[in-house]
Amino acid sequence: MRSQPSVPPAVRMIGINKRFGSVAANADVHLSLNAGTVHGIVGENGAGKSTLMSVLYGFYTADSGSIEVFGQPVNIRNADDAIAAGIGMVHQHFMLVDTLTALENVMLGAEPHWLLLRSAKEVRGKLQELMQSTGLMVDLDRLVADLPVGDRQRLEILKALYRGARILILDEPTAVLTPQETEQLFEVLQRLSGQGTTIVLITHKLKEVLRLCHVVTVMRAGRVVQEVAIEHASLESLAEAMVGRKVHTGRGQQGDASVGQALLVARDISVGNATGIMQLSGLNLELRAGEIVGVAGVSGNGQSELLDVLSGLTRPTSGTLCVGGQEFVASNWITPRQARQLGLAHVPEDRHARAMVMDFAAWESAVLGYEASPRYAAGGWMLHTQMRSATADMMEQFDVRPRDTELLSSKFSGGNQQKLVLARELGQSPTVLLVGQPTRGVDIGAIEFIYTQLRAMRDAGCAVLLVSSELDEILALSDRVMVMHHGRVAGELAIGDCTEARLGMLMTGGAVQ
Repeated sequence: MRSQPSVPPAVRMIGINKRFGSVAANADVHLSLNAGTVHGIVGENGAGKSTLMSVLYGFYTADSGSIEVFGQPVNIRNADDAIAAGIGMVHQHFMLVDTLTALENVMLGAEPHWLLLRSAKEVRGKLQELMQSTGLMVDLDRLVADLPVGDRQRLEILKALYRGARILILDEPTAVLTPQETEQLFEVLQRLSGQGTTIVLITHKLKEVLRLCHVVTVMRAGRVVQEVAIEHASLESLAEAMVGRKVHTGRGQQGDASVGQALLVARDISVGNATGIMQLSGLNLELRAGEIVGVAGVSGNGQSELLDVLSGLTRPTSGTLCVGGQEFVASNWITPRQARQLGLAHVPEDRHARAMVMDFAAWESAVLGYEASPRYAAGGWMLHTQMRSATADMMEQFDVRPRDTELLSSKFSGGNQQKLVLARELGQSPTVLLVGQPTRGVDIGAIEFIYTQLRAMRDAGCAVLLVSSELDEILALSDRVMVMHHGRVAGELAIGDCTEARLGMLMTGGAVQ
């Protein structure tokens, strides 16, 4: 009896090599993706994950190696070649035009006819069919600028599927999603996988890999070091394979119960947006020396506005702020420069929009905001040699890779960009530190390092305010937790009284039992 031919993998990447100067981003990488599976790719920042997928999607051309799609050799020179081969990619930072509607974004560059009204009708019909079959529901007539983050991501997936993607690459898909949006995304991905779509998940969140993926590939230093079926993997084994040693990021030693004096006091802080909607309402907060205060809450409940107003990026409608021995009122609010001068450092939630200039060299981003300090300037002149030397020291201390002070900020991986921002702000020895989403898009080894640095700041007497969408992170780092709901403080708990259930109740506006 003749045996049936085996089904070829959806993708085979054979002997892929890619160098950037002296750096081997991918070194003889072999990867096989089975059709209709969710395949996780994990590794430290700079391990080569995104580079490998960028080769598959045509953003980069491999120096050597070959690619097969459903058993057929393909030559992928650009994104058009990848799309023609049935490959789609959803990037961590969405590739959408804010001033166009969702429908127009899908049509852009893929109009089926030269008559736009006819094209719009046809595209709308196909998208409605896709939305029904996949569960990816989006308001097609709404401007992208007005869409929530979760809807924008669904739109990116729809756009890829509309263009015929049978292989879908997702780069850090949950980095900016709320827990509810993450759950919705997982349901969609499981449905797509069940319908035969092959999904590649690039992520640092190992719990998500263990829950969603069928197979996981671990990369380190540009090479594949492990490929394992998910039933044979654990969080600990994957973390150790990624980093090359055992990793601990769980609850650490909390600070001394007898914390010091209040270093920042905010009273009756209210912030309204341009339409008059209150984003913060009568908020009170004290940050004391030697403690980390975690701010928990579903994204969009005022956490971002709190960071902005305390750092001087936003002026409140009303309220007072005492920091560094000075008091500020709404009509004469603190500026970011004054905040830095008074020992208040800020690590923004969005490192691209608020913390770095992507077209700057690393050394320029590493001194951003502090370029006029005596360390970096004299007699009105900036001391570029000192700036470069200080940046080299930061890179060494915070393990920023590659250690190239002249490399453009945009060329570093997200985790290494984050470490550079942390090095800049923590290196000023602040008395008050505001940190937003410190480990967003960061690998587990770097997470461990960042946690150690934040605990060290607290132990040195700094007052730390931590805003994070990761409840595990809040529980691992905080000495007390403040929960926000609809711009107000819904409750505050000492870390010993915190459970996920109690915090979850406060996050949804309920009362703690």
